[in-house]
Amino acid sequence: MNIDKVALVYPKRDGRILGKAQGSPYTLMRLASLVPDELPVEIWDEDLAPIPFHKITKNTLMGITSKTLSIERAQEISDEAKRRGARVAVGGTHATLAPEEVSQWADITVVGEAYFTWKKIIEDVKNDCAEKMYVDESWANLEGVARLTNRVLKMVDEKRDYWTPYMEITRGCPRNCSFCTAIRVSGRVMRHRPIDEVVEEIERRDIKRFFLTDDNFGLNFRTHPEYIEQVFRALQKLPLNGWTNQAEMMVGDFPDLIQLGREAHMDKFFIGFESINAGNRRDLGGKSKGNIEEYKRVIRTVQKYGVGVVGLFVFGLDADTPDVFQNTWNFVKESGLDNVSFTIMTPYPGTPARDDYIRDGRLHPNVPWSKYDTSHVVFEPVSMTGEQLREGYDWICRKAYSLPSIATRGVRTLRRHPLRVAHRKLFSAFSTDFGYRRTYSYRSA
Repeated sequence: MNIDKVALVYPKRDGRILGKAQGSPYTLMRLASLVPDELPVEIWDEDLAPIPFHKITKNTLMGITSKTLSIERAQEISDEAKRRGARVAVGGTHATLAPEEVSQWADITVVGEAYFTWKKIIEDVKNDCAEKMYVDESWANLEGVARLTNRVLKMVDEKRDYWTPYMEITRGCPRNCSFCTAIRVSGRVMRHRPIDEVVEEIERRDIKRFFLTDDNFGLNFRTHPEYIEQVFRALQKLPLNGWTNQAEMMVGDFPDLIQLGREAHMDKFFIGFESINAGNRRDLGGKSKGNIEEYKRVIRTVQKYGVGVVGLFVFGLDADTPDVFQNTWNFVKESGLDNVSFTIMTPYPGTPARDDYIRDGRLHPNVPWSKYDTSHVVFEPVSMTGEQLREGYDWICRKAYSLPSIATRGVRTLRRHPLRVAHRKLFSAFSTDFGYRRTYSYRSA
């Protein structure tokens, strides 16, 4: 096949928010950087603009990356592209978790880390010998992987079009939470990018703030403290306004690293407390035990060093009864959390939780993948009804994401910072909760 262009597509989810999309298409930016220089490549982010189907020809190679909640839209895009003669490769989380399903309609299904197979796919398509499925779950070393090219940086205007640039420093998570897809998508081995490559990318992208997509950056505080110290010392030298990462509560045991992180312009930890219910410990992979007093200690410790805490909670685990919502809300108010995220337990493909629900006949049948957004009930809980789960989730979200609640948490966050830096914290203090408020709005869709 004589490829005339490579089109990389991100299916629509959020659309524009006050003129910008929520987060930059980081995966597609890195995949576009792997396309040989002699081939034209474009990134089509449907959150920014409609897909230009008129530009597709029988010589177009299209790559689509998709989460579970947008896979049906990915199929619609694929069908239209194939109708125009294009070859379509589909990867991302859902293709990795449910490859047999995706392979029913995609020309090529990409399982695992496309960074290590994408070049071969392009070459095989050119030589008319492409396979139906490409699998890479070797969890290879990240050195030199998919470094962003100047062509791509010119193509994607992160400052103009996106609220939050995404970034990756580590990949993988050895935890095995029953409902989490991380180890099935990124592997159980914690891997690290060379620090000089991280710094070089930040400088060339000219980004002043970013969100780390790393599955569990904070776990490195315990497993690889020397690496984290080196990362922080390198980032300390950069003119950053702030950056955030996903972690777990054990970061509270490393005050020296928290202090270094603050000096490296780290703004917040997104900490997966997951549940205040100690009865859910079995499902939480060892990272959380439902000890409320320990949760409060961690929050106080982190905030003491000028770093914020976003508390992440999931409802509908087997030990959750209807009183979990009031009890969680009481904890949120008492703990002084900077921001909160509430989700409904969602049994994604490939997870032990889903296998259990199918075995027990608890999975709701014929639910579209678009409802697998952590805001809808797609299964029958054990210790309450599905209706009670839905009503309790709606109740606590209305409480947490009301304008007075958001204002209270935001102002409290700002008060912890000196006046000389408060203006730089204004966006961060309120944007996270407003983002979750918008996510919750999909419940009514």
